[in-house]
Amino acid sequence: MLSDFKIINPLNIQDWDELILQHPDYSFFHSSYWSKVLQDTYNYKPFYFVIEKDNKLKAAIPVMFVESFITGKRAVSLPFSDYCQPLISDEISFNELFNEVLKLGEAKGLKYIELRGGNKYFPDVEASTFDYNHNLDITLGEEKLFKNLSSNTKRNIKKAIREGVTVEISSSKSALEDFYIMNCITRKKHGLPPQPKKFFDNLLKYVLSQNSGFIAIGKHNNISIAGAVYLHIGNKALYKYGASFMEYQNLRANNLVMWEAIKYYSANGFESFCFGRTEPDNEGLRKFKLGWGTTEEELNTYRYNFTTNNFVSVKTKTAGSHNKFFNKAPLPALKIFGSILYKHFG
Repeated sequence: MLSDFKIINPLNIQDWDELILQHPDYSFFHSSYWSKVLQDTYNYKPFYFVIEKDNKLKAAIPVMFVESFITGKRAVSLPFSDYCQPLISDEISFNELFNEVLKLGEAKGLKYIELRGGNKYFPDVEASTFDYNHNLDITLGEEKLFKNLSSNTKRNIKKAIREGVTVEISSSKSALEDFYIMNCITRKKHGLPPQPKKFFDNLLKYVLSQNSGFIAIGKHNNISIAGAVYLHIGNKALYKYGASFMEYQNLRANNLVMWEAIKYYSANGFESFCFGRTEPDNEGLRKFKLGWGTTEEELNTYRYNFTTNNFVSVKTKTAGSHNKFFNKAPLPALKIFGSILYKHFG
């Protein structure tokens, strides 16, 4: 039985980000930057289970409570995160610490707890669902990175350059506003409401302004036509959101935006670049990410149901009949839907 663990809010730990960087499996999603965005935007309650010894982080299972009349009272590690696997040192028992998480969940009357990642800690548990994750080693240098691209990816980058597309890397409010407009249009095209404007405002406040991320905007004739949001901590970078105007798709600006971001991170000493989570049935997006010379891995999600007291299978597809409704809804209405609904589905 563990006696030296504690439950903390990372925002109350002054050197939290330095602590997580001690573990090789750290990610941006473990950071205080991301925690600030989620807490301020959605008012989620943090319960990070940690073990710290001699000023070193020995274990951490980040958890946030989501209390919703739509999706129920539950715990997620972590909401709106592509992955957030437990950080466990060799001398610590993951099972013992996870049992403490389960005890709290049961005492709080939770519906379930969901861990996004942590495959190695559940060798005998069937995943509730899985996605693909794609990572790129960017220590190779620009020349080798370009050589490893698929012929189609190379062709699209070259076309964007020929067509006069340029890319600006920025952490400014104006770049955020440009991206937000494109994001709203893109989400509508896919039949989904956009994230709340407050979420992006908090990204600017807590992440971009702290030099832990940036926005890359592709422009043509001084018009913003494509953009992407990138986040980073330590030596790891992450592609989080992308958007564009469909009428400029033939210019292949998205490809050049991604390439310029990869070049930027590589030139600035970062070692890995993550393309984020991809649902198994999204073969087009999977093919796009594989075209960058990435390494593909399966990313498991584990959901423990407190009613049945076991791990259960789930379906997390974002496609469904609701897409037709959101696709036809006017954009102002979609923004309202997003501001109301998102906090329930983290």
